[in-house]
Amino acid sequence: MSAHNAVDAERTAEDRRRSLRRIDLRRLSRVALLGAGGGSRVPDAIEHLIKVHRGRHPEAGASAIEQLRKAYVLAESSHRGQTRKSGEPYITHPLAVTLILAELGAETTTLTASLLHDTVEDTEVTLDQVEREFGAEICYLVDGVTKLEKVDYGAAAEPETFRKMLVATGNDVRVMSIKLADRLHNMRTLGVMRPDKQARIAKVTRDVLIPLAERLGVQALKSELEDLVFAILHPEEHARTRVMIEENAGGADPLAGIADQVRGVLREAGVTAEVAIRPRHAVSVHRLLLKRGGKQLSGCDYGRLLVLVGENADCYAVLGELHTCFVPVIAEFKDFIAGPKFNLYQSLHTAIADRDGRIAEVLVRTRRMHRVAEAGVIALGDPHAATDAVPSADGERTERAERSDSGNGSTGESAAGVDPTRPGWLARLLDWQRAAPDADTFWTALRDDLAQDREITVVAAQGEEAAGTLRLPAGATCVDAAYAMHGEAGHACVGARVNGRLAPLGTALRDGDTLQLLMDDGDTSGPGRDWLEHATTPAARIAITRWLTQHPAVEGDDQPDQAPPVRPVPAAGAAPAADPLALADLPGATVRLARCCTPVPPDRVTGFVIRGGTVAVHRAECPSTSRMTAAGRAPVPVRWREDQPAGGYRATVLAEALSRPRLLADLTEVIAGQGVGIVSAAVEPPQEHRVRHTYTVELPDAGALSALMRAMRAVPGVYDVYRARLAVTARD
Repeated sequence: MSAHNAVDAERTAEDRRRSLRRIDLRRLSRVALLGAGGGSRVPDAIEHLIKVHRGRHPEAGASAIEQLRKAYVLAESSHRGQTRKSGEPYITHPLAVTLILAELGAETTTLTASLLHDTVEDTEVTLDQVEREFGAEICYLVDGVTKLEKVDYGAAAEPETFRKMLVATGNDVRVMSIKLADRLHNMRTLGVMRPDKQARIAKVTRDVLIPLAERLGVQALKSELEDLVFAILHPEEHARTRVMIEENAGGADPLAGIADQVRGVLREAGVTAEVAIRPRHAVSVHRLLLKRGGKQLSGCDYGRLLVLVGENADCYAVLGELHTCFVPVIAEFKDFIAGPKFNLYQSLHTAIADRDGRIAEVLVRTRRMHRVAEAGVIALGDPHAATDAVPSADGERTERAERSDSGNGSTGESAAGVDPTRPGWLARLLDWQRAAPDADTFWTALRDDLAQDREITVVAAQGEEAAGTLRLPAGATCVDAAYAMHGEAGHACVGARVNGRLAPLGTALRDGDTLQLLMDDGDTSGPGRDWLEHATTPAARIAITRWLTQHPAVEGDDQPDQAPPVRPVPAAGAAPAADPLALADLPGATVRLARCCTPVPPDRVTGFVIRGGTVAVHRAECPSTSRMTAAGRAPVPVRWREDQPAGGYRATVLAEALSRPRLLADLTEVIAGQGVGIVSAAVEPPQEHRVRHTYTVELPDAGALSALMRAMRAVPGVYDVYRARLAVTARD
């Protein structure tokens, strides 16, 4: 690029400042809606809306403008006579919401639905009427944001309304765009409500709406929502932060000098770029203050430099000049262009120190990246368009393929086939919400899910070959991956290999890990209660909880049952059930061996009644025995059968050894040599060159256990082999 085309801060400076200014949604104030004369100026607001829309979409034709006017007429006439709690005409609310979306660049369909978003909920207008006059697409958006009635749903109305909106968002992300703008305007005007109601609405906004805005990439909405919530829930901290910001604004801005230096460097290098200062909002300043341990912030900490360029290659050219002509703070460098965030965000982040030692954070991005960073999915337009330009990792405009249901983060998903308006996290959410049994479970799981604000990509392997990629929330474990890949069949997972090594199912996965799940082909495997400790995703936790509820005889031994024991009756023609290995002094009771201590003859045993009337048989020294006795549970006398059948005995054996190559192979070879089958195996990470292996095995007969343990102790490096006891199953 020639110097003639380089940045000229003096030329068109005002135009550049206007293009770089953070979208200030508060400019759409009450004055913009009502004018100085109050309510008599309300009709002028639709002309202001049309002006803003044409500014963002010059291609909007006469039919689009006529549709907006028609929607305004219906909204104004249907809301006529209604007022908000502030006393303003109600029509000011849908107008304000629509103006917010127009400033963010929403297309005509979204703006039309936004004008009508409260008509069905609060007036006599019906969905049928909306569909007749505006079409099925706008009707769908209006229906998506319409709340469910409390008279029908009671306390479940709010969570069920959010469930309904999220399901609608799965088909059209514009539903949530309207909801976010609606909540922003409501939060701005929350001061007329009681303090307790303000706090309740602010908490829901914090826990649900702000994370959704973050995931959809709508930073302009997210930032203001955060500040509004901060002011309501933490008024003292918010006031102190505002004082700090105002005091800093009253003095000279050191970032202005650094910005001039950056402009000079880029001008000399012939790099065309626009440089501006972006002030931090209140929550961002507060977080930085906490990060610094409460230490006084410098003048450069109250904002960041934003550099906008035309193409991706220019971003790296700017980065090279900055790191050459200034002192880079390497620890602050992040490349979100090569690896975009899961919410479509792309930018280069770095920090530089000038000759005076002042440190400034710098964001470098293209203009298109900037639009998406501010407006997120709203900037992408109609999600149902056959093709639509969207940002790609290589910086070129790519064509969005026709909409499909493949963008769910499951294996086999390729980057080229991802629909940015139906990201993997949303598809996962839609999957697990169907299994949520009630509104409370859904509400709790939704908040937990939205609290996980980062994603990782795991390579799913089959044997020696990669089978595809799996997107999971950061912190997900092998248990989460099993249910993400196999759904309900994840119950059959008995082990995992992470990066080629056996790993416990509770192992937290990292970005780029290769994962191979070991699945049981039979129908005898199922999750234990300890799986809930390893599961972090709602999908896994809901599936495990449902399985444990449906299989009380396998769930655990700490749940008493008040119903009389009943022996299940086999269905006609069914094979008779296997004879129990132990007998209980309780007529008609079904007996099973506890999984926590896996008793085997001739262990001393005792029993306790659990849910379903089943008697669970524990070893006498099992910690569960003393725990249930202390809780007042009455033990049931049990005894081993005298005529023990062959097979059917399971035991859990632990081997502690010095870590060495081929230890796993040697132990499994010895176990197989004893004629013993391995049901599951887990290897804990080595600690101080020591390692622990845990094997659940199927014994051919009761007497095989002692011989097996002797054979395992004979393996070189093994210094202890013992039966499972709950008190020692976790490493110190």
